[in-house]
Amino acid sequence: MEAKPETTIQTQVYASSRLKRAKKNLLLNWQLYVFLLPAFTYFTIFHYIPMYGVQIAFKDFYANLGIVGSPWIGFEHFERFFNSYYFWRLLKNTIILSAYGLILFPLPIIFALALNELKNGPFKKWSQTLTYAPHFISVVVVVGMLVAFLDPVTGLVNHIVVTLGGEPIRFLTDPDWFRHIYVWSGQWQSLGWGTIIYLAALAGVNPELHEAARVDGATRIQRIIHINIPSIFPTIVVLFILNIGSFMSIGFEKVLLMQNSLNAETSDIIQTFVYQTGLIEGQYSFAAAIGLFDSVINIILLVLVNYLARRVSNNSLW
Repeated sequence: MEAKPETTIQTQVYASSRLKRAKKNLLLNWQLYVFLLPAFTYFTIFHYIPMYGVQIAFKDFYANLGIVGSPWIGFEHFERFFNSYYFWRLLKNTIILSAYGLILFPLPIIFALALNELKNGPFKKWSQTLTYAPHFISVVVVVGMLVAFLDPVTGLVNHIVVTLGGEPIRFLTDPDWFRHIYVWSGQWQSLGWGTIIYLAALAGVNPELHEAARVDGATRIQRIIHINIPSIFPTIVVLFILNIGSFMSIGFEKVLLMQNSLNAETSDIIQTFVYQTGLIEGQYSFAAAIGLFDSVINIILLVLVNYLARRVSNNSLW
């Protein structure tokens, strides 16, 4: 059925009007677009253009043939990974380590609520500085500190354990201790920095709500529960969705630095395996397939949690 001439003309006029408004908006706010240009360039060059190379996950890649010249082999690399004896161990360790960190997601929220209630200005600033500082410490330095403090012979922690009548603990070689050390040291390093967004959200809470609640006899805890938390809840939901979006993407640098043959039972994760097979062993196609599998799971979790958040709380990324 052909479109009526009047409808076609109206559509063209509407499209032309939108184009004119867009051009006008661009001319009026060109400075903002200039500020946006570096970020757009960065993501285009380092995140979107390299996606062209993802196709090697479905090829038997040879460097001398290049990406285009290498033969297609379909899902062979994925089948090899799924059928391998180490697949379930890698998946289990990655999920447990990510879930452990996700359980501690409320800690920055609690810390931000506590800092927001401090009335002593100098002490509040000192507390913020003290907790923000670890964020700027290199991962290599953090692991070096862990090695120094947790050494079974010379470490400060084991000196305290022995002084209290206990036996030295081999923290860094015991598989049972690896996850606790990794997650809690990460919380120490990121806790203060993670509170910044929540403190900014709390700064936007209308003080008249607290004044009205005080008049009604609400305690400080009641005001936190019924005013502060609902006010920052959209921020909490968005950050939680973003955390879920990187659920399977554990930073492998710290794991790699802490990993050894004795704790590999719990420290061997997908990211370190990709590093080992891709960069060390040169199996680029196989490593690309594993990395793509990891990314697909992250995308599925992101879309699913975003959908659930929109349905339950009307807050979401899109």
